[in-house]
Amino acid sequence: MKDILHPLCLAIAGTGFLLLLRDLRAGRRDPALTALAFTYLFSALSYAISLTPIWVRIDAVFGVPNIAVPLAQGCVILVFGLQATVLSYWTKPAAEAARRAQWLLTAAITVILLMSLLFVMLTPVSQRPTDFTLYYAHDPAFQAYLLLYMCTYTAAEIYLTRVCLKYAREISDPWISRGLRLIAVGAVVTLGYSSIRLSAILGALFHFSVKPLEPYAWICGDIGATLTQIGYFTPIVATSLLAARSHRREQHQYQKLELLWQAVSAAEPSIVLIDPDKNSRDLSFDLYRRIVEIRDAQIELRPYLDPSVRALAGRQRAAWWRPRRHRIAAVTADQIRAALLQRQHGPALEPATYADAALNTSTPRKDLRHLVRVARYFTAPTTMPEAECAPGVRT
Repeated sequence: MKDILHPLCLAIAGTGFLLLLRDLRAGRRDPALTALAFTYLFSALSYAISLTPIWVRIDAVFGVPNIAVPLAQGCVILVFGLQATVLSYWTKPAAEAARRAQWLLTAAITVILLMSLLFVMLTPVSQRPTDFTLYYAHDPAFQAYLLLYMCTYTAAEIYLTRVCLKYAREISDPWISRGLRLIAVGAVVTLGYSSIRLSAILGALFHFSVKPLEPYAWICGDIGATLTQIGYFTPIVATSLLAARSHRREQHQYQKLELLWQAVSAAEPSIVLIDPDKNSRDLSFDLYRRIVEIRDAQIELRPYLDPSVRALAGRQRAAWWRPRRHRIAAVTADQIRAALLQRQHGPALEPATYADAALNTSTPRKDLRHLVRVARYFTAPTTMPEAECAPGVRT
């Protein structure tokens, strides 16, 4: 069972480490991200070392039977310390999280040293890559070793469960909250592994066997650990996907505004405060500037709004199936187009107001969505009036 489940877990942990390593190499020096990357690294190492072919090879290199056991389980203890470190950085102030991380990693290293000392006291003359725990459960030194390891294991999983459930209710970010809940589920599942391992010690003392439960120990351990890994990675993946989706949406909105912006900026070049040829690499800022410049152009075109244009556009755009916000956007688009043409003949005697003057666009997001709708209905005049001032950029 171990050699069936471990390769899948190894693939998940290894993929997580490589993805996080890419972010670290890109210059993201987030301590939580660094701790999480090493969490996946040591998790992958623990799975790799436990695979029977690699286990046998490691034993041959070091010349010590079953030396793979403390190596793999030492990696697991480090994983627990790093997992708790990640949670500290996610839920605590940076200074407090750093102090807690130092304490957690010190405790993990101390446990590993004690485990190593107890392992040296064993006499593991037989290589047991598949049933090591059951084979040596009668050895007092191994009982102490296993008791230390499993008590640490169980305490760590209980701690993860408690902390994750606590902060999952308090954190406002939905993806972090979901990740924490998944970590808690994984930690609870792995308790089945520690329960079976501790039962092996009791079985050696009270003369009963838990060998039939051996496959279930690996199932609980691997499935629980996989859920935990996915839980830690969920907020990162979700954040990346949401950021990518937001970037694509902003690109689409920026392109949608292009025709409208070109028309009004050609007529009123003074609205362009930043040279559009100089790419800022900040699409959000460029999009915000485009909104501001279109709104500035509307102000400049305000004297050329003919009331009859608004009345006619209101009748033409009054289709029953068109939502109110779209009717307003369509009429506004018609008004801007007519105002661009009216500039050739001078201001209107009694300028009208824009159809969207009373529309609630109190936030940049609302304003952006409205202007994208306006741009959708806008048609540039076939003959654009010449600007009153020379084209250029005002600084």
